[in-house]
Amino acid sequence: MDRMPERIDSKFRYVLLAALRAEQMMRGGRPKIDMGAKKSTRVAMEEISNDLVDWGMGPAEEELLEVEEEALEIEA
Repeated sequence: MDRMPERIDSKFRYVLLAALRAEQMMRGGRPKIDMGAKKSTRVAMEEISNDLVDWGMGPAEEELLEVEEEALEIEA
């Protein structure tokens, strides 16, 4: 790992993100960076180091919308 992006708070999160991204590529996801014939794990690490992978923490936005809609229905 050359450098860890500032928005990643720990090396453990970095490893988790790299593993998830590598799995995406092994299942057919296309790399966001051209590194030749490198392993998916190395490509994933490079993508994350270059801040090319969007990620977030917490529930997905769709889940939040469902919870808000349910709360509004209960109030009505």
